[in-house]
Amino acid sequence: MPQSRKIIIDTDPGQDDAVAILLALGSAELEIVGMTAVAGNVPLRLTEKNARKICELAGRPDIKVYAGAIRPLARELVTAEEVHGETGLNGPQLPEPTMELQDQYAVDFIVETLMKEESGTITLCALGPLTNIALALIREPKIAPRIKEIVLMGGGFFEGGNVTPTAEFNIYVDPHAADVVFKSGIPIVMMPLDVTHKALTTAKRTQAYRELGTRVGTATAEMLEFFERFDEQKYGTDGGPLHDPCVIAYLLKPELFRGRNCNVAVETASELTMGMTVIDWWGVTKRPNNAMVMRDIDHDALFALLLERLGRL
Repeated sequence: MPQSRKIIIDTDPGQDDAVAILLALGSAELEIVGMTAVAGNVPLRLTEKNARKICELAGRPDIKVYAGAIRPLARELVTAEEVHGETGLNGPQLPEPTMELQDQYAVDFIVETLMKEESGTITLCALGPLTNIALALIREPKIAPRIKEIVLMGGGFFEGGNVTPTAEFNIYVDPHAADVVFKSGIPIVMMPLDVTHKALTTAKRTQAYRELGTRVGTATAEMLEFFERFDEQKYGTDGGPLHDPCVIAYLLKPELFRGRNCNVAVETASELTMGMTVIDWWGVTKRPNNAMVMRDIDHDALFALLLERLGRL
């Protein structure tokens, strides 16, 4: 069996974060070295708890979860309870976690792990605002060349934004952190709204999780039924976009996605377009490429992968 890929999941669960975490936990190809929580969809006290709830749901209380940044680098925290509910994981009734939160600060864990592990062996999977990763890069710039790559969900260009006309939520919450990350020189794979809006849950796909007949399957169906109601009303679609699982799916089956190398710059000055990811898709500037930006997805294969891997839990 080939050696598993070591990852750190940085997350702000969130129902779609939860499904991404479950996909990783159901995939033997991935070794979760640790999970770091950040404030985003809901405040940090809930995101770190939700990360532990999902690990326990999957029967993996051995995963180490660390709490990180309580707020963005330079702005007030914006949350999304209107989408995710007051807990961030509304839908299923998940018990309070019994596994302990690690004492170490998430940013210190990221720095220490990257300096300790062999260079080029750790991938950072960013499912939320990029505050923890930016703080780690600011604290210890030597980690940048040691990171294999950062695969992140965030941004948008052709689709515009989902929290303002131009900004996607994860980038909007902490645009200054995103700016640090995109200027870091680290290889980046970006899953913007342009690709995640093509990964719709649909009623039929959600029912398939319920029909697994497992705790994980039922909880996933209940999470998605709550989560998708907001986007169904907003976009008039059957189901909502399943954003964050695209990050983990890329690590497992990169052939499901198509995109191109581009320059991505983040707006941090204009309140009108704050958090916009300015993607030079057509190469009209002389700015160097800094991210592989995905735009197309085999959504049927994505949901088949999700169903298969969640079925293992």
